[in-house]
Amino acid sequence: MKTIKYLALLLITVISFNACESDDSITYIAQPTGELTFTNAFLEEYILIPSASSNIGERFTWSDADFDIQTNINYELQKSIIGDFTDTEVIGTTTDNSYAVTIGDLLSYAEEAGLDSDDATEMSDTGNVYFRVRAILGTDATLEIISETQALNLKLINGGETVEETFKNLFFVGDATAPGWNENNNNPALIRHSDNENLFSYKGYFVSGGEGFKLLEQLGQWQPQWGAGAGENEAAVNDGSGEDPSAFTIAADGYYEFTINTEEMTYALVDYDASAASTYTTIGILGDATAGGWDADADMTQSTFDQHIWNINGVELADGELKFRADDAWDVSWGSANALSGFGELGGANIPVTAGTYNIWFNDLDGGYILIPVE
Repeated sequence: MKTIKYLALLLITVISFNACESDDSITYIAQPTGELTFTNAFLEEYILIPSASSNIGERFTWSDADFDIQTNINYELQKSIIGDFTDTEVIGTTTDNSYAVTIGDLLSYAEEAGLDSDDATEMSDTGNVYFRVRAILGTDATLEIISETQALNLKLINGGETVEETFKNLFFVGDATAPGWNENNNNPALIRHSDNENLFSYKGYFVSGGEGFKLLEQLGQWQPQWGAGAGENEAAVNDGSGEDPSAFTIAADGYYEFTINTEEMTYALVDYDASAASTYTTIGILGDATAGGWDADADMTQSTFDQHIWNINGVELADGELKFRADDAWDVSWGSANALSGFGELGGANIPVTAGTYNIWFNDLDGGYILIPVE
């Protein structure tokens, strides 16, 4: 009887061992499923200005790749000059769903494509460079998903050619702000972010008791007009073909931080503590792009509505660089490597400038600046 029991136990053990061995040998086979697509909005034409080389030229974003298994996915952003990717070059790798290239990068690609802005040559100043994104499962390059090809139309600017402003600008209007409900009253400009041309922000003083404020894209014109939408933190716009949106409202006098994303149609308005902020007697611009060079400041005008807001209108600048500084001394100065708009850091880099006439706004609370070309 004992022998039968031992044999039965041995049989159960063998069966159990085989079952475990079978379970351990189960293999999950990854299979690429679905499409990989770009999700950012592309411009019809990318005008490349050398003085803005450090600015973001395009931020590529894309959907998640699906390999039907939970594991790490690596992405490659690839470019091709020819267009068929027999000349593929990987310009960046990431595990995220985005990768940015600068205007300087695009200028290099344009040079590879044989583009030339010199009128004396027969080479074109406009042409396409092609991009795609490739998803790889871990380090296994045999498992991949590749997006469709996206062409970027690049245009080089001749040194003597006038550059037309292609960026959107936003200006305040309304009884909560300095210009009141006057659409052409030296209306303060919001700061456009250098890494996202659809994102604008402003730290400053607002007053309550009235309707509030809206945003205009062109001084002297009531449309396009931006305001609050029906939903919470929803922005709305009348491009001239619809009804004007509601105003953004201010609950109490004070400093606020306002941001708006004109692509996502969202905004935020939150309290801002400016009690510890420094105040300055003068703030000016200087640099080899200015008439006074690096020796003499061109003083800006301080707002009587908000002591932290400064502007100078109709200033002629040359190709070169500039910085902002306080009280005609280098103790406090602001700079950045980004042309046209951005947020200067204390003691930061020189701001690159392309020759032209500009209206300039500066905010000493966060170093925000914007240079707006004047026609």
